[in-house]
Amino acid sequence: MKRILSIVFFSSCALPALAQQQPQFSHYGFNGMFLNPAYAGIKGQGDVTLLGRQQYIGYTGSFDEGGSPRTAVLTANLPVAALGGGLGISVYRDKLAQLAITHTELSYSKHIKVGEGRLGIGVQGSFSNVYHGKYRPLDDNDPRVPFEGSDYKFDAGAGAWYESDKLYAGLSVNNLLRSTYKFATELASERTAQFTAENHAYLTAGYNIEASSSVVVTPTVLVKTVFPGKLGDNNKFSFKNNSYEAGVRATFDDRFWGGLGYRSGESLTALGGISFAKDNAMRVGLAYDFIAFNQGARATSSLEIMLSYRLPKPGLAVRPAIRTPRYSF
Repeated sequence: MKRILSIVFFSSCALPALAQQQPQFSHYGFNGMFLNPAYAGIKGQGDVTLLGRQQYIGYTGSFDEGGSPRTAVLTANLPVAALGGGLGISVYRDKLAQLAITHTELSYSKHIKVGEGRLGIGVQGSFSNVYHGKYRPLDDNDPRVPFEGSDYKFDAGAGAWYESDKLYAGLSVNNLLRSTYKFATELASERTAQFTAENHAYLTAGYNIEASSSVVVTPTVLVKTVFPGKLGDNNKFSFKNNSYEAGVRATFDDRFWGGLGYRSGESLTALGGISFAKDNAMRVGLAYDFIAFNQGARATSSLEIMLSYRLPKPGLAVRPAIRTPRYSF
């Protein structure tokens, strides 16, 4: 399911997109802000996370400019008491051969106390710029093949996220407007090449199990689904175009962690990291994917690095009055 973008983007004007159009990350359990706008501020304190990923390390195209996909994403979020929730931002840059995508999201989440945790209801607005470089069409002057063109569009998303000390779970959908991007071709500047940003949905969950006084084990899962076509089309919500990830990690003394994961139809993942600085606010993580399935036309490994900083919990803006009976007479 991992983005066969150069094919999908050319054909999506005639056929529904059948591949995931958005980046994936092995550190999904550490970066809910990328997946869901309702995550913003839900933990009661802000954080900033930077992820860098190189997929299929060592892969090079047999001709022209090609090579492995490279992605970087920066997310930040914080609770805002005056708004009754939180705010968040996500920016990513995705580069695959002649295709480059720059994407920005602004999110707001309304927080509601539910049981022992909090429920966030979130919305987001997004802006994407898509650039296509030079391609060699099979047929000269093919009006469906872009040529050094770019386009930008606004879109929207929504989601819900529940967070407690032991459990988190989130469901989100983006590209609600299903924007269509159009590009110039070699035929003068005619914008006859195009693709549509299909609706994507994410379902994720994790549960913290206290294995001992110093060890917490966290199973996680992520289900990704693409819903191609217009609302009302047959088989729009057939769930035929989906993939999933599952994993488990162990955290020691709230400082060190390590884990294993599985991505359907593609890879096995090993990840580990360390927290340090005051209150273990700084985190550094590394994930390595071994491409164990469907290895055709791929290199055998992918690498991902995470840097994260957790902001201090916000204090009271005004100190509470100190009551004393000294002057009550």
